[in-house]
Amino acid sequence: MRIFDVHSHWGTERGYPLRTPAELAKQNYTWRSDARYVTEEAMAAHFREHDAQVILDLGFTKDLPMPEVRQFHDYVLDTQRRFPDVIAGNWVSFDPRVGAPAVDEFRRCVESSEGFIGLCVAGASVGFPCNDPIFFPLYEASMTYRRPILVTVGYTGRGGGLPGGNGIRLELCHPRYIDDLAARFPELQVIAGRPAWPWQDEMIAVLLHKANVWNELHGWRPKHFTDALKREIPRRLSDKIMFGADYPLLKYDQLVSDWLDLGYDEATMDKVFRRNAQALFGIKRN
Repeated sequence: MRIFDVHSHWGTERGYPLRTPAELAKQNYTWRSDARYVTEEAMAAHFREHDAQVILDLGFTKDLPMPEVRQFHDYVLDTQRRFPDVIAGNWVSFDPRVGAPAVDEFRRCVESSEGFIGLCVAGASVGFPCNDPIFFPLYEASMTYRRPILVTVGYTGRGGGLPGGNGIRLELCHPRYIDDLAARFPELQVIAGRPAWPWQDEMIAVLLHKANVWNELHGWRPKHFTDALKREIPRRLSDKIMFGADYPLLKYDQLVSDWLDLGYDEATMDKVFRRNAQALFGIKRN
């Protein structure tokens, strides 16, 4: 089954999404998996083995000083150049309080990359909802380059099981903020990342109402989707839903098996696994 994975992470030690001993200790609690680092070559071979093209997220860089952010960006850009058959591109994240230097670095990445570069916004992690004007300069740059953005919604595993959720406020991941953002910027293509539980019905409403909003479903096994989401995927949301894995936290074999167990027809699965993403990202169909 060919896959276009709209959102996964790095399996290498340098790029691994969980950074602290406390976060690593909670990986099994949240995702029922354990941390294991691989080389860049092994990671690419794993994607190849599963016939997957992937956009990787280096989300933790928004917590770092800009000189360190640039070093990580150089790392991911170089790795994408080495494995263009499986790494389609990268999501990059910024602390919006940095201001103009963040916009400049985003532009540098887009213009230096041989693959896709898009902006990922995790409001709960930076303390601002996605419709806050502090993000607008980054959105303007995204529209200039005609790049969709990824905005995380719903429950996040980051901080899960830690005291105070490690400062993460889940409310900042409510779909209401995407609804407002999409209305303010109708030319901006917005991908909601993850299922939006516990606000899944609200997310479905936004997807139905806003033509410039899509949803990729990383971070959850499909068997745990709400009944409403399962019902709408082959119906009113058939052109809006895209596959996201959250590798290495979740496994491709497990996710593909869960998707097939939902019993959708082949045309629906083809849209979810690759066709909808190919259409949105302008990728040649194959």
